[in-house]
Amino acid sequence: MNLADSASPAAAQTTHRADHQDRAATVSRSSDRTQGRTRGGSGGGAKGRTQSRTHNRARSATHRRTDPAKRAALRLKSGPAVSGQESLSNQSPQTIAATLLPSYGFDSSQMSCLIPLWMGESGWRVDAMNPSSGAYGIPQSLPAEKMASVAPDWRTNPVTQIKWGLGYIRSSYGSPCSAWAFKQSNGWY
Repeated sequence: MNLADSASPAAAQTTHRADHQDRAATVSRSSDRTQGRTRGGSGGGAKGRTQSRTHNRARSATHRRTDPAKRAALRLKSGPAVSGQESLSNQSPQTIAATLLPSYGFDSSQMSCLIPLWMGESGWRVDAMNPSSGAYGIPQSLPAEKMASVAPDWRTNPVTQIKWGLGYIRSSYGSPCSAWAFKQSNGWY
């Protein structure tokens, strides 16, 4: 249709009618699809829509329950990010410590004490060494070789040092906050 034809009232009415019919057909097709879902055999209306939503949720829940891959994934106790020292070693020492706290029986609130404790000891540096005592690493193990009880890479691996340090804190003070309180009173831990 050209511009002159579309300007005439008859052409405009024909164009509008055709457009309206196309829209009606589109709405009708989508209405047919949704009526089958929303009525759920109940004759439509709000009750049908509610039944349909309930039916769809139940079908969805059934699908989740029967998906073996999802079921297997939900049974996992931990993911690959915390399964080995290699993946943890790539994290910052504070992130490593926060990740390991629960395995030593500490909740995340203990980080508020562990951070200043080890900041004062080593600045959270894996190679920190006290020249006068020989204490070494993030937790300032004395003698340094004690950390070998966790793994032979104790000189360079923050995971090994943090594991040793958290074990030491648990056995000697009970918690990072108790160790921090002791250090504040005595200047060492």
